[in-house]
Amino acid sequence: MSATVTNSEAAILSRLIIPARGDLSADAARSILNLHFDEQDRERMHELARMRQEGALSEDDEAELDRYRHIGHFLEMIQSKARLSLAALSAPPDAST
Repeated sequence: MSATVTNSEAAILSRLIIPARGDLSADAARSILNLHFDEQDRERMHELARMRQEGALSEDDEAELDRYRHIGHFLEMIQSKARLSLAALSAPPDAST
């Protein structure tokens, strides 16, 4: 019997990126940490969230909100990997090696 593999977008991206492995170069990590949603996108996400709380989202709006959530999750994963990479690069070398 084979193990069940979760194939949600988040699970697939997590297996691809492996956010717990800090193996990026310092330049790559810093560049990734500079990625952010711009003001227009933040305002739109806020508007969509407010509309959702009010029960006023259309199907198209719901799909748009889902896209923002997916991209936000992706950004969180790669930025986590970037922070771990910078921490690993600044850690003192292991004395046992």
